[in-house]
Amino acid sequence: MRRDELVSYLDDFLHLSEVPDESLNGLQVEGRGEVNRVALAVDASLAAFRQARKEEVDFLIVHHGLFWGKVYPLIGAHYHRIKELIEGGISLYAAHLPLDIHPEVGNNARIAKLLSLSPVRMFGDYHGVLVGVVAETGSPIAREEMAALVNERVGKNPLLLPFGSPEVSRVGIVSGRAPELVEDAVKASCDLFLSGEPSHAHYHLARELGINCIFAGHYATEKWGVLALGERIKERFSLEVLFIDLPTGL
Repeated sequence: MRRDELVSYLDDFLHLSEVPDESLNGLQVEGRGEVNRVALAVDASLAAFRQARKEEVDFLIVHHGLFWGKVYPLIGAHYHRIKELIEGGISLYAAHLPLDIHPEVGNNARIAKLLSLSPVRMFGDYHGVLVGVVAETGSPIAREEMAALVNERVGKNPLLLPFGSPEVSRVGIVSGRAPELVEDAVKASCDLFLSGEPSHAHYHLARELGINCIFAGHYATEKWGVLALGERIKERFSLEVLFIDLPTGL
């Protein structure tokens, strides 16, 4: 299919124009005009670009792109990343907040599904956008059991901060790095806040607010959106789709 046709579909499906974001979402680097093989990755890294080129990928979709609200000179690591894309003829497409909050393929919605939770509403204001999902367990479960489920289905060896009720009924989910939204989770009547990266600065706040927290890793909580988007593309278009898995352990 034509590159511009795929870009137009993604822009519309992910509602890019409706979501303000510091990330430059959408097509960031223009590659070949015809797309036969699509890859997805969490991060716009040189390692991901080299793997995409090795796999003869035409179009790479990432969650964390190359451009974030300022001008970047084409020097150093930034130059070598873009050079790899251009020499490989690979288009780079980024979707940050739109892929966190999407109700079907978003990171938070997919994590809720992985944990067999039922989303009830959005929460967590981030620059005017609600980025989190409030999801219910159906019946109360022990916070340690929830941590075990996260370990099994989302990210290995999550950090549990047992600062709230021993039983959990309502979970506030925000993928990636969002410890500052723990107070929003309390206001949304959540028993547990689930995110990616912990923060020393917010440890005592969570404790004083009396809410359980689980931190499962930034990468581990943000690979689900690109995986789900890849499945959507595979179902809709006659394209080869692959996932470039480059976990950081963070």
